Amino acid sequence: MAIKSKTAGRALPWLRSLMAVLALCGAGSLMGVAHAATGYGAIVINEADGQVITAVNPDEQNHPASLAKMMTLYLTFQALEGGKLKLDQELPVSAWAASKAPTKLDLRNGQTISVEDCILGMITKSANDAATVMAEGLGGTEGDFVESMNAQALRLGMSNTHFANASGLPDPNDTTTARDMAKLAMALYHDYPQYSHYFATKEFMFRGRLVRGHNNLMDKYPGMDGLKTGFTNASGFNLASTAVRDGQRIFGVVMGGHTAATRDRLMARLLDDGFEDHETPAALVAQAAGTPAGASRTKRVLEALSPIGTAEAETVPETARRHHRHGKVGTVAATTCTPRKGAKCPTSAKRSAAKKPLASASSRSIPKEP
Repeated sequence: MAIKSKTAGRALPWLRSLMAVLALCGAGSLMGVAHAATGYGAIVINEADGQVITAVNPDEQNHPASLAKMMTLYLTFQALEGGKLKLDQELPVSAWAASKAPTKLDLRNGQTISVEDCILGMITKSANDAATVMAEGLGGTEGDFVESMNAQALRLGMSNTHFANASGLPDPNDTTTARDMAKLAMALYHDYPQYSHYFATKEFMFRGRLVRGHNNLMDKYPGMDGLKTGFTNASGFNLASTAVRDGQRIFGVVMGGHTAATRDRLMARLLDDGFEDHETPAALVAQAAGTPAGASRTKRVLEALSPIGTAEAETVPETARRHHRHGKVGTVAATTCTPRKGAKCPTSAKRSAAKKPLASASSRSIPKEP
């Protein structure tokens, strides 16, 4: 006999979802919520010849999280090259864009923001409001822009990807794979090399605040000069990276990392092995994903249904109005500063390009994201 409750109709949506999952788990089936389960995978590709050096679950479905912004940036660069946009062009901020969940630049309805600041905001802080502003600026509405994202994904051969929004905020229909994200990362550098230096940006000034990025591995791994991090509870910790050593560029993607630190350590190992043309053991990828044999899929589904978590950058107030920019593609750990009128570059911007090499992959100390 069913038990009725006066408060049942007022149950919170997340609680109803939780009850549904528990019911399905008790029945031994997760088919109805398969989209909530976090997949994991990794891939490393040599840019010169397209050789896949390591591939572990490369076609396993997962959520892109903020890696989706790489497609938003691809279409942005496409519009810049085609003359539809200019870097100093101001775009309006709608109520829809301003309402996006953090992380964000805290844009307000009725304000404007330049195209270049949108680019920098997406790359450093993974700003969801900036991504939506760009989507509306190019597509009229975010929904129409998403159609362009998916059309471009097909043109790039990303056959296992479907974007649901411009930012990568949680959506069950937002799916991709490590292989597809690698295709997108390589296309960004191949198709728009004149804009690829933006992916090496570590921090920039925005309206008197120093916006810092959180791609900590770029500070630790010699030769790394991009691309993008991503995280939600549903996706785990994702990372698309590219690095250069002795004139050789390789691309790597990690999906579904258990923590930021394990994800970064895995990427460092993948890149090390890639430059040596060695395949990374699949067991190391599984370990970084926190999914040993016998791991509870039910637990993973419940984690995916929990409220969105963020591991993005924070902003720090600054009185000087200046830009901090990472050096050109191929430069290791070089930071440049472009001062605005009346401002000077801080001494912190005068960093040496020399970096000590990392210790062995097993002994590296990679800080966690905030």
